[in-house]
Amino acid sequence: MGEGELYGRKPEEDAIGELLAGARAGTSSSLVLRGEPGIGKTALLDHAAASAEGLRLVRGTGVEFEAELPFSGLQLLLRPALGSLAALPGPQREALEAAFGLGPAAGSEPMLVGPAVVSLLAEHAGETGLLCLVDDAQWLDRASRDALLFAARRLHAEGVVMIFAVRDGEGSFPAPGLAELRLSGLAPEAAAALLDRHPLAPAVRYRLLAEAGGNPLALLELPIALAAEGASAFSPGALPLTSRLRLAFHGQVSRMPEACQTLLLVAAADEAGELAAILDAAAALGAAVEDLAPAEQAGLVLGGDADGTTIRFRHPLIRAAVYQRAPLGQRLAVHRALAAALGSPEHADRRAWHLAAAATGADEEAAAALEHTAAGARERSGHEAAAAAYERAARLSVEPAARARREALAAEAALEAGDLKRARSLGRRAARRLDESPAANARIAQVRALADFWQGSYAAAHRLLIDGAGLVVDTDPSQAAVLLIQAVHTSWYLGERQLSATLDRLTALPLDDADPLAPVGPYLTHLDRGRSERPPPLNDALAAVRRRGRVPDQVSMILCGAALALGQDTVAYELATALADEHRARGGAGRLPTVLFFVVEGEVFTGRHLDALATATEALELARDTGQQQWVSQFSSVLAYLDAAKGEEAACRRNAEEGLAGATAGAVSPGAPWAHWSLGLLDLGLGRAEAALARFERLTREPMRHHICATRPVPESLRAPNGRTSTSTRPTVRRISS
Repeated sequence: MGEGELYGRKPEEDAIGELLAGARAGTSSSLVLRGEPGIGKTALLDHAAASAEGLRLVRGTGVEFEAELPFSGLQLLLRPALGSLAALPGPQREALEAAFGLGPAAGSEPMLVGPAVVSLLAEHAGETGLLCLVDDAQWLDRASRDALLFAARRLHAEGVVMIFAVRDGEGSFPAPGLAELRLSGLAPEAAAALLDRHPLAPAVRYRLLAEAGGNPLALLELPIALAAEGASAFSPGALPLTSRLRLAFHGQVSRMPEACQTLLLVAAADEAGELAAILDAAAALGAAVEDLAPAEQAGLVLGGDADGTTIRFRHPLIRAAVYQRAPLGQRLAVHRALAAALGSPEHADRRAWHLAAAATGADEEAAAALEHTAAGARERSGHEAAAAAYERAARLSVEPAARARREALAAEAALEAGDLKRARSLGRRAARRLDESPAANARIAQVRALADFWQGSYAAAHRLLIDGAGLVVDTDPSQAAVLLIQAVHTSWYLGERQLSATLDRLTALPLDDADPLAPVGPYLTHLDRGRSERPPPLNDALAAVRRRGRVPDQVSMILCGAALALGQDTVAYELATALADEHRARGGAGRLPTVLFFVVEGEVFTGRHLDALATATEALELARDTGQQQWVSQFSSVLAYLDAAKGEEAACRRNAEEGLAGATAGAVSPGAPWAHWSLGLLDLGLGRAEAALARFERLTREPMRHHICATRPVPESLRAPNGRTSTSTRPTVRRISS
């Protein structure tokens, strides 16, 4: 529904009015409007803007074409507020400038972008208050979405109102914790009143009301199509509603002069709505700014901001109809013209995507431009955007080797983003093209293995790592060592025999003594229960590594886990916390659950149970969001342990059950050791010593008897009924001191 009077939306208008009144009184709030296309979300945003007397206003729209460009949506939204940047604390200002390409990325902290948005909105609100409107929020790039949601959850008394409009069925905009209003179709009375704007024959009116289903945009636009094409357009077997709406939109566009249609197609293809670029590209196609007048008079396009530098379509579906119904040749020509118009360095990312859209086959220029865009996105922690750009660059590559390399980079970026399904698919595709490149194949094997491991398939992951290391053991022992160090983690879940064999492979590598990885193998060998000597402190091992150079983060993560298994809790916890901070700062959602598991173990073993509860709860949600069943199982079992420590039986059993889920023939679930420990501790606390002992004794068997959960509960397992000591347990498990 467009601007003007609203029909049948009194409750929603009242809700928005309360938010605006609160902003004038200094209270901050947020609201998410959800509904199908055309249901009235944009109209409610227009109503909010028109009702915001005395408040400052910033307004933006998510752009599907830019959903892979980090911070693009945020930059468009906050452009009117950038004059307040100077008032922000230095690190926050630098983080926001780096995100927007206004300053160097080096030295900035990506994790400060969210707090910077909070500060900027509060500063821009000043004494009067601020209304922030975001339409089509489902198309925001992930970095912008996360920053805005961060701000929405933390603004309280700054007089800032944030309203997001989200279209059902497209994109994604999860907003837990924010108030939501779901818009449904108009009631029959309101729909009829809206339709009264148009003189219609009774039969046509009845048919239109029935098929529109209360959708305001359909009620407004379909009569326009009727006026041009007649009632026969509504014959039985008509296309679905969305298609009819798009046809209606395009019917209006098709009556515009040819030059106007060209200019509209350029605007639809660019989506960012930047008038200067649109006019430059349109000029190359024979259209000028004067040609836009008929579309403006028809209400197809509106001014996007007060300074006249942008334009926007009255509704996103109009833009979709203009673009999708244009002939392919015209779309290609428009993208070529836009790529030529966006030649300045600050537009390099948009230019790269337009070059890609204009390509009809392999195109190395477009592929190289997209690869550069992907590298920049990765540097700014936009791993999802990087994966998309690398993948598209791979498809445009001329040489098979370049295609495989870019697919490998896309797989790595997808893994960092936590998109495991995409990482596995890209990894398999790259592996098929890399038969003559052992190093690249080993690199891809690691990506595929981590994706398998995080999804709980540790046997398959272990085989990939062992095979990958075998490819480079003679040519690059250091790369082989990285894979085998990761294989120590996968073998941990397969049993002592596999763990011992992996450690043997690792220590047999011909590593140069100056290699930073040289001290890692000797430290990890202490995980083998056959070793009797006391392990060196983790700090000594880390110092030996750092004297030789820098090692990959995944190696530090394995050292951290090993230190916990060896009872070096305090230093392991410190390392895990530092690694978690680093991964948060660079947006590494893929590896973060692994690091957080070591954090939560450190918190449990150092007595920080409240911290452990917070960490495990957060990490469990992240693991579920990224499909990492390995860590869903583990964190559920850790929560069961914390429940057992509090004597909460129902919660303990519920979490332990989830931790035990996913076991397969010959393999326990990842969370089984913690789950059995938790249930044993619960039974012991409730006076069921025999049941507790049975649980603890299960931990003394393969493949769990070398796990932390088999070595830590020794005091509990020795506390048997009537003071009896379990003779079956004592020789089998050993105590690891903290």
